[in-house]
Amino acid sequence: MGTFAVINPATGEKLAEYPDATAADIEAALASTQQTYQEWSRKTTVAERAALAKRAAELFDERKDELGAIINREMGKPLDQSIGEAEFSGAITAAFADNAEKWLADEPLEVEDGLKTFFRFQGTGVILGIMPWNYPYYQVARFAVPNLILGNTIVLKHAAQCPESALALEQLFLDAGFPKGAYVNVFATHDQVSDIIADDRVQGVSLTGSERAGAIVAEQAGRALKKCVLELGGSDVFLVLDSADLDHAVEHAVGGRMENTGQACNGSKRIVVMDKYFDEFSEKFQAAIAGQSYTDGDFGPMSSDAATKTLAAQVQGAIDQGAEVVVGNNTPEGNVYTPSIITNITPAMDVYSQELFGPVAQLYKVSSDEEAIQLANSSPYGLGSVIICDDLDRAEQVGNQLDVGMVFIGGAGLEGADVPFGGVKKSGYGRELGKVGMLEFANKKLFRYAG
Repeated sequence: MGTFAVINPATGEKLAEYPDATAADIEAALASTQQTYQEWSRKTTVAERAALAKRAAELFDERKDELGAIINREMGKPLDQSIGEAEFSGAITAAFADNAEKWLADEPLEVEDGLKTFFRFQGTGVILGIMPWNYPYYQVARFAVPNLILGNTIVLKHAAQCPESALALEQLFLDAGFPKGAYVNVFATHDQVSDIIADDRVQGVSLTGSERAGAIVAEQAGRALKKCVLELGGSDVFLVLDSADLDHAVEHAVGGRMENTGQACNGSKRIVVMDKYFDEFSEKFQAAIAGQSYTDGDFGPMSSDAATKTLAAQVQGAIDQGAEVVVGNNTPEGNVYTPSIITNITPAMDVYSQELFGPVAQLYKVSSDEEAIQLANSSPYGLGSVIICDDLDRAEQVGNQLDVGMVFIGGAGLEGADVPFGGVKKSGYGRELGKVGMLEFANKKLFRYAG
């Protein structure tokens, strides 16, 4: 059996299988991307490359139904969300194309001697991308597009369960007009990934995935003196501090927890509510989570048998250690896991510091901002957060004290096509999206003129 296979998580049926890359395939990918960097990327302008990205954005929209159907069967995302992901990937691609010349413009520096001095942002060469299964298009678009416009070339290793979306992306970039060798998909094994990172033609690596994978890749990149960007796990808090509209708070808590069947690194996994509002919020939140319908497409199956087993084992461990399940039953039918809420969690329990990657919310009650902040920062992760608070100054003051990379005030889902994304602590380092994301793998080349 090859590493890369399409197994529909809703049915368990294997739909397709693809052979792992050979050593010759890997060498061809590296040689092609290096040649294209030297002969195409370095001889074209930002505007020329951005024009191709603009066409890629159009193709995301034109092919959204086809693209959506692919990931629906690969990893089980509800079809409307799958199509929406293709649309959002197009929006991200368009945002980079539209802003590239502004974001990559020379940056003048004020220096003491008054000599003309500026940074010019250029590509560095071949960049390896290692991408996850939970957002097969979005994750690639936010990594690959800015680098292609910047002038880098891409070797892309996608998740083992996403071979057809991987091939669809490679074809999309070719059809947009990018030359062969600008973006090359490889069905690489873990050992081959190590070899690619070590290869002198590769100048950096970006990984979105698990904490374990991030540690391995960072170690390998460090040995090879390669820059890396890591977007890893998260156990984001959703803080309800003060609200005259608890229905709004509940709506966003449900959305933040149930997006992509709870399989989002920045999903709202820990719902933390001030004691003044806890009983009313809890009642409404439980009813809303219990009302989620698999039949109506509110959520899909878990992405794989392994993902289902991992989540069920984590919840069972919490139950064994004294936590209470107030919604749900921890008895999945196949890969369909009933949306759940667990409470009475203490710091002594394993689940207190775990990431639950699925439709399970942890519900906590606190009595002060200080207690909420302490609970939020007790996690080893530090990706994002949501603060619901009518007093915006108070919300910002609390946000200042959270050990996270992102603070969303007033609602969940405030991501944008040009809004930077990333975290701290064990959620990784570096940023994607926006100007700051576009410059992660840039050669910030200094120019100075004699007087």
